[in-house]
Amino acid sequence: MSNRSNTDLPIRLLVVGLAAWAVPGGGHFLIKQKKHAIVLFVTIITTFLIGLAIGTIGIIDPIGAKPWYWAQMLFSPIVGVLGHISSNGDFPVRGRPQDYGQIYTALAGLLNLLCILNAVYRAYTGIGEQIGYEEEAADAS
Repeated sequence: MSNRSNTDLPIRLLVVGLAAWAVPGGGHFLIKQKKHAIVLFVTIITTFLIGLAIGTIGIIDPIGAKPWYWAQMLFSPIVGVLGHISSNGDFPVRGRPQDYGQIYTALAGLLNLLCILNAVYRAYTGIGEQIGYEEEAADAS
């Protein structure tokens, strides 16, 4: 961050935060922490997909399960699209599969929230760039 001005900082933090929300690990990728981004991407996507596999797309319910839906929305904006698709009720799910699926998908959203905050913090402090340059130097040699 030494070569950046303070006027660019809010925009940079916003871009990193939005990238981290849009694609899990995307914020870390932008601050040149590629290995970290890959681990986050695989972990969070797998957790979300396990939740969908357990409970079907019907667990994303923007009408009947608002608290779960907001936690799921932290995963990615794609949850909004899935919620719109499932809102017509064509994907019924009841009982334990619904509970477990909602827990897994909400957990993926909350994990992504932590990763968003971590990416923005690292972009703010410049930690990500320093680590990124170290990774690039290690990959080059």
